[in-house]
Amino acid sequence: MPWVAIVSAAIMWIILLFLFNKETAPEPVVVDPAVVANISKEYPTLGKTVYEQTAGCAGCHGLQGQGGVGPKLTGDTKILTDPVYVHTIITKGKGGMPAFPQLKDNEVYAVANYVLNSWGNKSEELLTPALVAEGQTKVDPAVLKNRSRFVPEDLKLPEIFLGTFILVLLTYGLIGLYSVWAEGLELHPGIHKVRSTPLATLGILTTLGLSILFSVLFVRQMVTDYAGWGAKEPVMPNVTAEGFYAAMILLMLAASIGLYKKYFMDGEVLVEDTSGEFPW
Repeated sequence: MPWVAIVSAAIMWIILLFLFNKETAPEPVVVDPAVVANISKEYPTLGKTVYEQTAGCAGCHGLQGQGGVGPKLTGDTKILTDPVYVHTIITKGKGGMPAFPQLKDNEVYAVANYVLNSWGNKSEELLTPALVAEGQTKVDPAVLKNRSRFVPEDLKLPEIFLGTFILVLLTYGLIGLYSVWAEGLELHPGIHKVRSTPLATLGILTTLGLSILFSVLFVRQMVTDYAGWGAKEPVMPNVTAEGFYAAMILLMLAASIGLYKKYFMDGEVLVEDTSGEFPW
């Protein structure tokens, strides 16, 4: 039964990963030839109309992109180095800026290119559906951040159910396997004396040493990530390394405790009193 529980947990884990990857996968970009052909012609006039009137961008960002309620757009190096970011913000929104699903495709590209090529801004190339499609093949750091941690507002009921079920199955399976290894298939009443072996002593010393090593690596990684996060140009923390080191600390401590219980700690098995008024 412990192995059945662990295999079932592995299957549920694959389903859980499928759900997360499905939600974080970028939507395919449809390249309309008519939109591509008219981008360079439309953006100076149509883009200005959308910016100042249709979408009302000027109300927050200013007529000249000087900023106001919204951030300043003139000389913004982020949008100039990553023009796909402008498309993403217009179509999906971010923070206080709403998305604009009511805009047509040609209007989105027109206003994006207008922002990227006005008030002194000059993009290296016009934003096109092909460029957006290419940019979406690169995983956004924000997506990676959400993939690398469980954020409550990102979890839905199926994920919560599966995650809880996986933890219950794994806990049951691991405890069952440990119980068989440490105490055997049957419990015999009485005091059980244990004798350590040189190999067991080496094992417990090794696991304790590895616990200390991974603790040092974990603290070192946390300090590095904290410094990178607080830099002028923030660097995404290496959450994968942090999680790996933390998991290895727990696993090594668990292995040490298991070895101690198996080879260094005497045990006692009591006889359960089955007499009573109730048949069960």
